[in-house]
Amino acid sequence: MLNYNELKPRKYIVLDGAPYEVLSSHVFRKQQRKPVNQTKLKHLITGKVTEQSFHQSDKIEEADVTTQKIIYIYTNKDEVWFHEAGNPGNRFTISLETIEEQVKFLKEKTEVEGLVFDETIVGITLPIKMTFEVTEAPPNVKGNTSGGGDKKVTIETGATITTPLFIETGDTIEVNTETGEYVQRVS
Repeated sequence: MLNYNELKPRKYIVLDGAPYEVLSSHVFRKQQRKPVNQTKLKHLITGKVTEQSFHQSDKIEEADVTTQKIIYIYTNKDEVWFHEAGNPGNRFTISLETIEEQVKFLKEKTEVEGLVFDETIVGITLPIKMTFEVTEAPPNVKGNTSGGGDKKVTIETGATITTPLFIETGDTIEVNTETGEYVQRVS
């Protein structure tokens, strides 16, 4: 069991029988009252984000979430297909709405961590930094720095990333998959 102040980002908890991931937490005290932990929780099965307050007297059950190596195959309509690492015959799907934010960084045959709760894979965890090839980049225009010196480029998965002006079509870049931000150009 966790205390209210042990709820930190990346912790998994069980609330009303369902698994949640803590996205953010902020412990504060209003005037003379007891401290409260205001959290944002993501439902691991539906992907919905909710806000929940936990008080000093609350005890929260920690979810037994394990990881398993899985390989991305393809996306078809509202289903994302994977197979177990080392066992291509054992295929399964995860609903698109559950992992919508992460799908834009999935390349074919990418190995990711599957989050397992009650012997069912309910979500995925991507590597924090991944490399992608730039497929579309608008040309540089000399003196075009009024917008901050950034431009939007499209990477091989179809996602749009904001990068510095010097990035060209065909370059390989590193992207932070948690924030969706450009990290560096890979030579």
